[in-house]
Amino acid sequence: MSGMGRTDNGHGRLGGALSGLAVAVGCVLFLGGFVWGALVYQPYTVPTDSMSPTVQAGDRVLAERIDGAEVRRGDIVVFRDRQWGDMPMVKRVVGVGGDTIACCGDGGRLTVNGEEIDEPYLLDSGPAAQKFTATVPEGQLFMLGDERKGSVDSRVHLQEPGQGSVPRSAVDARVDAVAWPLSGGTVDRPKGFAALEGGISQPGPVKLMLVAVVAGAVLIVGGAAYGPLAGRLRGGRRARRDKRERAVAGVG
Repeated sequence: MSGMGRTDNGHGRLGGALSGLAVAVGCVLFLGGFVWGALVYQPYTVPTDSMSPTVQAGDRVLAERIDGAEVRRGDIVVFRDRQWGDMPMVKRVVGVGGDTIACCGDGGRLTVNGEEIDEPYLLDSGPAAQKFTATVPEGQLFMLGDERKGSVDSRVHLQEPGQGSVPRSAVDARVDAVAWPLSGGTVDRPKGFAALEGGISQPGPVKLMLVAVVAGAVLIVGGAAYGPLAGRLRGGRRARRDKRERAVAGVG
């Protein structure tokens, strides 16, 4: 019986060590995920419905802090430009320096350098926008809202220097996900721009960040719960063993 006790104690010490390790690793992952997110991402509240249905007015989005040089066509960006009111705005980049943007092609789609762009994120099935043509200067970006009928975007500024484009340096961040409401999820990169020179951008680390936070939470809860559960199991085994020993002693 003394040997069995030592075995139980050994298992208990090992289980306790593994439980503590799980909690420690969980804390690192959980807190690390939040710290990582705070360093990489900036939360913004979308002010208008100009990007509907991709993001709605009042949505809380996570935008990755980036340099304007990293922006690609199709990105949804947060930017600030004096000619646009010098306040944070959220729009989709449809053209970069050297592009000719026009609406509309034979299929009613937006064209970039003569190529029609598939834009499945648009709410309406009609023409992508009212007719216009603009050439984007080098170092500039041409912005449109996904809600093309009501969006106040580069088309409104066509008569201004740069034909409505904004400097790359005006970009603060790129939208990666909708944090609230929770049903929003991540924002996909549109494949319609992928064939153009420069391609599309790669998603940020938001999914890895969420995996770290969730995995950390699971390890913390599992590690913390192990001690009480293991104690109950050991207590149950001892009770059954003692019952058997009493039964054997009574028979003898």
